[in-house]
Amino acid sequence: MVDSDYNALTQTVREVPAPGKRLGYRATFVVLAVPACAFSLLQSLVLPALPSLERSLHTSATGASWLLTAYLISAAIATPILGRVGDMIGKSRMLVMVLVALSLGTLLSALATSLALVLVGRAIQGAGGAVFPLAFGIIRDEFPPAKVSTGIGVISSILGIGAGLGMVMAGPIIEHLSYHWLFWIPLVMIVAATVATFLFLPESPVRAGGGINWAGAVCMSAWLVTGLLALSEAPEWGWTSPAVLGLFGVTAILIAVWIALEVRSDTPVVDMRMMRIPAVWSTNLAALLFGFGMYAMFVIVPQYVQTSPSQGYGFGSSVTQSGLFLAPFAVAMLLIAPITGRLTVAIGSKPLLIIGALFSAASYCFLGVVHTNQLAFYVASGLLGIGVAFGFASMANLIIEAVPPDQTGVATGMNTNIRSIGGALGSAIATSIVVSQLLPSGIPGPGGFTAAFLVCGVSLVVAALVALAIPSGSLSPEALPESHRGLLGEAEVFGGATAYAEEP
Repeated sequence: MVDSDYNALTQTVREVPAPGKRLGYRATFVVLAVPACAFSLLQSLVLPALPSLERSLHTSATGASWLLTAYLISAAIATPILGRVGDMIGKSRMLVMVLVALSLGTLLSALATSLALVLVGRAIQGAGGAVFPLAFGIIRDEFPPAKVSTGIGVISSILGIGAGLGMVMAGPIIEHLSYHWLFWIPLVMIVAATVATFLFLPESPVRAGGGINWAGAVCMSAWLVTGLLALSEAPEWGWTSPAVLGLFGVTAILIAVWIALEVRSDTPVVDMRMMRIPAVWSTNLAALLFGFGMYAMFVIVPQYVQTSPSQGYGFGSSVTQSGLFLAPFAVAMLLIAPITGRLTVAIGSKPLLIIGALFSAASYCFLGVVHTNQLAFYVASGLLGIGVAFGFASMANLIIEAVPPDQTGVATGMNTNIRSIGGALGSAIATSIVVSQLLPSGIPGPGGFTAAFLVCGVSLVVAALVALAIPSGSLSPEALPESHRGLLGEAEVFGGATAYAEEP
C-alpha cells in the first residue's frame, strides 16, 4: 500500500457529535478503574493458589498451570483485536460487551467444580484484557487535555497494583474461604462496572474508518497461541525439546506471514507503519523488558521465601506470608500512580520511563547481593513497585503521544500485549534459571535464585538503555516516518476537539 493510500485511509476517521452533557472526567475514571482492577486481580489471584487449585480440582501441576496459561493466551488474542474493533464501532459500546463476557467467564469459573469448566471460564475471562486499550482510548477522547496523562498513568498502573494485591489476597482467601472466592470477589466488581458503563458512560466521539483484516487477525491469534504456549511449557518440557523448538519455529513462520498479510491489507488489524514509528517500537521493546522483570518477581520471590530454612535459605513462609512480601510493591504503586501524570507534565514521559527502569533494575540488583534477610525482600518489592508505576504510566503515554487518535486502541492493546509476552518470557526464563541448580534434596539451590535476580536486573538496565533511544517529542514531524507526517495536524485537531468532559 503506497503512502497516499495510507494517508487516505487514516483520513476516514470521523467524529461523532457529542451529546449535550458528558459524564465528568472523575466519574468516568472511577467507572474505568474498577474493571481494570478486577481484570488485574483475576490474573494474579490464581498464581499463588495453583497448588490449592491442583488439589481441589483433582488435577496435576501441569493441568493447574493451564489456569494461568489459558487466561494469558486468550487475553493476548483479544486485547489488540477488540481494541481495534472499539476504535471502529465505539469504545464504550465495546467496553460493555467486553465486561459482559468477563462477567460470564468469571461466573462460570466461580460456579465450576471441574478443571475443564474453570478453564473455559478462564479463557472467556481473557477477553477482559481489552479493558485497558479501550480505557486508554476513552480517556484520550473524554478527559480535558491537562488530565489525560494522569488518567492514563493511573489506569496503566492499575495493572501492576491489581497484580500485587492479588498476590497478597490469594493466601487469606484460600485459607479462610475457598477457591471459588478467587472469582466471586472480582465478579462483584465487574458486574458493578458493567452496569455503570452501560448507564453512565457515553459513547466516545472518535471512530476509525475501514474494517478489519480478518486473515491477519487469525494469523496474529495463531502466533500468539504457539508462542505463549512454548514460553509457558518450556521450563517443564525443556527449552531444547522438539515440542518447544517446533512451537518457536511455527511462531516465527506465522509472524512472518502475519506481517506480510498486514502490510498488504487496506484495513490491517495492526498497521505496520504505525509499529515502525520509532517512539512506538522502542517503547514496545521497553514494555517487553518491564513485563519480564515484573512477573519474574511474582514467580521467584514466593518460591524463595516459602522454602524451609533447613535447606540453607528461605524463611519457611506460608502462602499468606509470602504474599505479604509483595505488599510493598502494591502499596508503592498505589502511592506513586497518582503523581505520574504531574511528573509526566513536568519532566516528560521518556525521562520517567528511564527512571522507572532504573528503580526496577535496582530492586533486582539489590536482591542479587542481599537476600538472606526478610527486610531485603520488602525493600526490593517497594523499589520494584515504584519503578513499575513510573514505567507503566510513561509507556502508555508515550504510545498515545505517538499515534493518531483512531489508532489508540490497537496501539495500546499491542503495548499491553507485549508486556504480557514479556511477563511470560520472564516467568519461564526465571523459573528455568532457578531450577537449573538443584540441591541433593531436589529443590532449587540458592545460586539459581541469585542468578535469576541478576538476570532480571540486567534486563531492566537494558530497558533503561532502550528508553534512552526513544525519540523525544512524539507526534513531532521528526518523530514520525515520512508517511505519517501528513497526519500530524489531523491528530492535533482530534486531540483538541474531543475533550468534552469538564468536571461539573
